[in-house]
Amino acid sequence: MSDMKTPFELMMQQAHEMARAFNPALESFSPREFEKLWPTMPKDFMEFWFGRGLSKDGLDSKTRLLLTLAGLTMQGAQADTAVRMTVRHALEAGATRDEVAETIAQMSVFAGIPAMTRAMELAREVMEDNKDDAS
Repeated sequence: MSDMKTPFELMMQQAHEMARAFNPALESFSPREFEKLWPTMPKDFMEFWFGRGLSKDGLDSKTRLLLTLAGLTMQGAQADTAVRMTVRHALEAGATRDEVAETIAQMSVFAGIPAMTRAMELAREVMEDNKDDAS
């Protein structure tokens, strides 16, 4: 068998070499650690911007964030950072761990078991990080 690399492998190797040339610190960059730099918005702030700030009869921020989580799961839970941050903010907005899990589980009917499993793994990471918080 030959040691030929696929075009994708060659592209990734070139990108890695470019990153190392531009900034050697990028070799150890972790998007997961980068997320920790973004603070969780307080619930009142989320209500103002994403909840009932414009319409008193509209959806609250918790519901909006659970709907966002459902949509991200429907897309296959491919955006790790978006899923984790949405779960984190949903918990801050008052969602329980069970509500987060039910939202993701409901999407298994429409998005499939692999998407649900991936979203659940990402949500579990967030919940483990916040295990001291009340559910």
